[in-house]
Amino acid sequence: MARLRLGPLLRYVDGSSATVWVEASRPCTAEVRCPDGAGGEARTFQVAGHHYALVPVTGLAPGTTSPYEVLLDGATVWPLPDAHAPGGHGGFPPSVIRTPANDHETVRVAFGSCRWAAPADGEKDPVGPDALDTLAARIAADPDGERPDVLVLLGDQVYADEVSGPTRRWLEARRDLREPPGPEVADYEEYTHLYYESWLDPEVRWLLSTVPSCMIFDDHDVIDDWNTSAAWLADMRTTPWWRERLLSGLMSYWVHQHLGNLPPDRLAEDPLYAAVRATPDGTDALRAFAAGADHDPASVRWSYRRDFGRVRLLMVDTRAARVLDEQNRSMLDPAEAAWLREQVLEGRTPAPTTTSRAATAPESLSPPSSVSSPSATLAPGESAVPYDHLLIGTSLPWLLPHLVHDAESWNAALCRGERGARWARFGEDLRRRADLEHWAAFPASFDALAELIAEAGSGAQAPATVCVLSGDVHHAYIAEPTWPEGSPKPDARVLQLTCSPVHNSIPLSIRLGFRFGWSGIGRAIGRRFAGHGGCARPLVDWRKTGGPWFGNQLMTLTLQGRSARLRLDQAREERGGGARLKTVVESELT
Repeated sequence: MARLRLGPLLRYVDGSSATVWVEASRPCTAEVRCPDGAGGEARTFQVAGHHYALVPVTGLAPGTTSPYEVLLDGATVWPLPDAHAPGGHGGFPPSVIRTPANDHETVRVAFGSCRWAAPADGEKDPVGPDALDTLAARIAADPDGERPDVLVLLGDQVYADEVSGPTRRWLEARRDLREPPGPEVADYEEYTHLYYESWLDPEVRWLLSTVPSCMIFDDHDVIDDWNTSAAWLADMRTTPWWRERLLSGLMSYWVHQHLGNLPPDRLAEDPLYAAVRATPDGTDALRAFAAGADHDPASVRWSYRRDFGRVRLLMVDTRAARVLDEQNRSMLDPAEAAWLREQVLEGRTPAPTTTSRAATAPESLSPPSSVSSPSATLAPGESAVPYDHLLIGTSLPWLLPHLVHDAESWNAALCRGERGARWARFGEDLRRRADLEHWAAFPASFDALAELIAEAGSGAQAPATVCVLSGDVHHAYIAEPTWPEGSPKPDARVLQLTCSPVHNSIPLSIRLGFRFGWSGIGRAIGRRFAGHGGCARPLVDWRKTGGPWFGNQLMTLTLQGRSARLRLDQAREERGGGARLKTVVESELT
């Protein structure tokens, strides 16, 4: 009899359909069944001895809440039979699929990043309560109340290079940790263990079964500083273990995270998904795909778009899509930059364009002056504004504390050779030690994104807000850019919203360093760094308008029409035991 090994994860949901991801113990037919007759089934596919299915659910009605069960070869495996387990009658409420109403009037987007797996119940948590665990508890306590319409996880869903004590002991029983890569993940099977450890957490398992999710990787999903520079990558490729680590990381990401990001129509057109499902064992096809992604990163697109009514979410790959050549460094390769521009501007009517400062950069997100913006013909009565809110999900923050930004720009200049070979060697070493690899470390890309945001947020077709959602830096803050006099300024309110971690440590050095980075003294020191590197001033200035906040936390955007409200919740321990989410700040953005 087939058993449910992992899941279910509710991934995509629209007004009439959904997808549900599961892992089974053997080949079987996975089925999702709702009491009202909605449902679907899919045959499992096999990768590296594991059996997965992404079940398309159809027949759902807009604006409804449908409990569902999961069956494998006709036998119910979810809710679990244990009454005190997630989905059991005495534990969490039933898992449900909530479809948006046709008008999709209100959209709630919860987001965060960086989650170590929580320890087993009863064990002391060295990094404090888990924000996802406490979110699950909040929703379970009031299942008919407010909940996110989507949970956006912005990277480091698993840590391949910083494993827990139990995982280390599991690895020790499997191989000699004195051999590289030591107490880190080495292959696909070890990656699956990370997902079991993280997603079999009872609270998280139930949460992911009932709240749709969008995900993107960051460095720790593969290794710290992944693709920080061409020299770093060359060094990694000389090690005997790197290739297997990278291929396994990409393969497991595709299976566990990427597939569920895609809407059903995209899945139906995906040649790799078809190839993996068409063979009894899809391992070779998926491994060849991962090898191709390693050889030519531009051949693969991990970025994707999701529309929630009149809210557009663009999840951008800022790890694998980089151009690492020091003289042409860019956060996004040309094809990726073109895709981002197309998705941002799709649905807008053409507007005159002008030559821009960033247009000469290889990764420019702005078009040459002779090219007009992509557009769609408006149907009679259709709004000229394609969306009311634009969300750009990038694991790495665009706007950082000024000292950090200037240090990264200065470091990029050193590594480019602006101060000679000796400084370049120093710069490369510092870049790796200090993780100097955010948007600021790609100055042309930073400016290009500023110009694209200004264009998207300007004119009669402008949305109410453009929000850059990020994580990575183990604290939360709000920053707001300003454009200099004489340059095009957006009509939309533009914000950098950074929220991290969901469940991780926040060393004192990080707390002090980032607080100082926002200070006036820190900004003056940063300008000295920038002067030494001969760095041009960035296209925009910015100021911190909220934070920094430290703790395990989640931000939630509530978007209704053209209004936007932001809430920051932190997981706090209760005096009598247990933990809960506490609202730290709530603010109207428009």
